[in-house]
Amino acid sequence: MIDYQKLADLPSVDGLLKHDRIEKLVVDSPKKVKATIQDILKSYREAYLSGEITELPREEEIINQILKQQEEKNEYSLKEVINATGTIVHTNLGRSPLSLKVKEQLEKSAFSYTNLEYNLETGERGSRYQHLEEVVKKLTGAEDVVVVNNNAAAVMLALSTLIPQKEVLISRGELVEIGGSFRIPEVIELSGGVIREVGTTNKTHLKDYEKGINEETGAIMKVHTSNYRVIGFTESPSIEELADLAHKNNLPIINDLGSGLLIDMQSFGLPYEPTIQESLKQGCDVVMFSGDKLLGGPQVGVIIGKKEYIEPMKSNQLLRALRVDKLTLSALEATLNLYLEPEIALKEIPTLSMISKTYEVCLEEAKGLELSLRQAELPIIIERITEKSQVGGGSYPEYQLPTELVGIKSETISVNQLAMLLRGLEKPIIPRIKNDRIWFDVRTLNQKEREMIVCELKKILDV
Repeated sequence: MIDYQKLADLPSVDGLLKHDRIEKLVVDSPKKVKATIQDILKSYREAYLSGEITELPREEEIINQILKQQEEKNEYSLKEVINATGTIVHTNLGRSPLSLKVKEQLEKSAFSYTNLEYNLETGERGSRYQHLEEVVKKLTGAEDVVVVNNNAAAVMLALSTLIPQKEVLISRGELVEIGGSFRIPEVIELSGGVIREVGTTNKTHLKDYEKGINEETGAIMKVHTSNYRVIGFTESPSIEELADLAHKNNLPIINDLGSGLLIDMQSFGLPYEPTIQESLKQGCDVVMFSGDKLLGGPQVGVIIGKKEYIEPMKSNQLLRALRVDKLTLSALEATLNLYLEPEIALKEIPTLSMISKTYEVCLEEAKGLELSLRQAELPIIIERITEKSQVGGGSYPEYQLPTELVGIKSETISVNQLAMLLRGLEKPIIPRIKNDRIWFDVRTLNQKEREMIVCELKKILDV
């Protein structure tokens, strides 16, 4: 039998809105809080009338539920996470984190008006790309620059500007898929270019390019296979040879470098990877690369090269759909400025800092994390092993960085349960999961994050 007096005794919406613990929330989000209260009270009424529950909650229980739901509603979907996987340029985790030096510049640009397209000298309209011209010229020697929202867009803009309805010569071995099912041949076709394949998958000679040139040829294109390697019985002409051939036939040579590297990392034990400035010195007219991979900046596609080829891209109507905003340009400019002092860039740009971190440093950091976990006396099995980290982002596919991992296995809950709890934290922790263990790769962890891992494990395991 339904006791309607119990329903009448439920606190009112207005009464709850005036409660001391709720009033603070009402100031910031009055409509959201009121809607939350109405939904909660409605759900209890319906559950009581249907017989699903026989007792209604006390006011304090309802207050706690309101606070909990409001807190959940105020959480953002996109949030900061701790990357304990060891994959430095982790695509699923947002690729390269920006330098804290970039944060300072972003704060200035984000919360005020800027001279994005305003020339302070003349008082007239300017170009948003003028803010990058000087630093790009200093770093690479390029005459001009334009920036779009990613490297696939950079390829589309360059080809749709330079070779509409014309053929672009490209080696069969460079018709790559760049991730997420985006394929170079399809990007070229979407840009209005016509692919003319030359050579074979493993061997392409200079004569193959020579034979491919005809009156319909618009450009020669080189695509750096940064996310895979063809090894063994292979051959391809040098960039210098291709540049000479292109220029003899009054054609531009376009080089899609993909990852984009400004500092030679061979001194840190990594294999050779062509740099941006090297590509221009070898004779390339147009070079494009990503900003959020090895460069360690925001997600952009940067196109640099000779002014005669870059300038027309700025008038292409497609650029309007692909252009970047003031925050992206601000982050890119600040990142590039760090490269003016390579030693500072290696220290301040997280991606470069993690790549150049030595195994000896990783070992000491892992020992420190292991010690902290043992001192916490958690109900877990702890071990430490030598392993490999990936650069990620389609970079250095043949090489992995030596690192040290700290592994744990709970004595009370399963590995999958523990991983789920780590992912469910206010600041989620994303580890490796292998061989029925949770693994933390210190290469992608800073001191504060290592301390946080220990702290959160204490909370999760009730210690």
